[in-house]
Amino acid sequence: MAGCMKMINNYTSISATLMVFTVLLIGLPHTSGYQDTGNKHPVTDLKDGEEYVMSGSNRFCYKNSVVPTWRQTWTRIQVKVWSSNVFKVETVEGEEELQELERFSVWSWFQSLLRERHNETTININLFSKKTCFKIDPADKTKFTVHPLRKFDIYLFLVFLAGALLFVFAGSLSRSQTFFYSAGMSTGMIASLIILFFILARLLPKKSPFYVLIVGGWSFSVYAIQFVCRNLGVILREHWNVALGYVAVVGFITFAVCYRYGPLVDEKSINILSWTLQLFGLLLIYLGIQIQQVAFSIIVAAVFSKHLEYPVFLTVAAWRKIRRYIHWKPEPRRLLTEEEFQKQGEEETLRALEELRKHCNSPEFRPWKTVSRLQSPKRFADFIEGSPHLMSNEVSVHAQEYGFGGSFFEDDFFDTDDDDEEDDDIKPMMKPE
Repeated sequence: MAGCMKMINNYTSISATLMVFTVLLIGLPHTSGYQDTGNKHPVTDLKDGEEYVMSGSNRFCYKNSVVPTWRQTWTRIQVKVWSSNVFKVETVEGEEELQELERFSVWSWFQSLLRERHNETTININLFSKKTCFKIDPADKTKFTVHPLRKFDIYLFLVFLAGALLFVFAGSLSRSQTFFYSAGMSTGMIASLIILFFILARLLPKKSPFYVLIVGGWSFSVYAIQFVCRNLGVILREHWNVALGYVAVVGFITFAVCYRYGPLVDEKSINILSWTLQLFGLLLIYLGIQIQQVAFSIIVAAVFSKHLEYPVFLTVAAWRKIRRYIHWKPEPRRLLTEEEFQKQGEEETLRALEELRKHCNSPEFRPWKTVSRLQSPKRFADFIEGSPHLMSNEVSVHAQEYGFGGSFFEDDFFDTDDDDEEDDDIKPMMKPE
């Protein structure tokens, strides 16, 4: 028992020693041929729009002097680097960190082994970063070109637009059969390896040793997708037949799977798909905008406008009903039709005549004074007793003169005498022969 405890203590001490040694080896800088001797390496300050042709290991810094505002919503700062040979790029936040790259450590050496070599790359610089530095190490000291550029990125705007459209039309897209099949086929063609490893993971038992291979397969699938995206142009140009065959085979398989299960019918499943599309649309909106404050403002406005549709509709309807009782300005009066005008004229005339009869029968009326001024007292007396105020011949004469087709109507609207006189005035005089 004592021997076992002694062996355990020795093993623990050896493990602790190895752990401390590993931490010191990785974390602490070691002197070597790459150790900083106190002399700082020259750093080239980059300016927008200029090209720099260099050779050998060089260090660059880009200073962002423009304060980001809403006008830089879709502005991107990029530094393009290309060369005839491969090179490595190491990016840091400041000039001090750039000088620290010269210090050797096991961790930095391990990172340099994992870092890929390119013959053309693009360094994206954050708009809010005041200073961004990077180091370029070309192979065999070949020449390379560095070109910083600040421009409006149409791809960012298209990503934002796609996210906005996806968020707005998520409800209709989740019920569309065309979108169901096209989205299923696209997902199958892009993530076919991930789907394959997922199916294998479902088939294998939980305690199988192949589970480690499944985890590695997922990582390999993600790496394969990134590799294809970076070299998509070369693949389509040099291996178009393989790409066409892959699209045809995988597209047919995914279409068959989608056709087998069919579009979504359950209302809950449709709602889940709609919410997923809305979240994905909000993610695209966020990724398509460089200014985070603007992105969050648009996202909040989109969410409120989408989910407050019914309360806003009810508020507008209630306001329209209340506005009828609040007279902000007088409403324009409605004009009478010809029938309404004639009817109203007859009613008002009859009412006025009735009021006149009542006044003549009242004690305040002086009949002898009024009769002395009338040409036909008998007719006036008959009117007071209830007879019509117009004779039959007067009605016919009024209709002939002022009715439709009467002389008054023709004189005002069809007066051709003046036109004939004007035509006579316009005619030129004949010269005597």
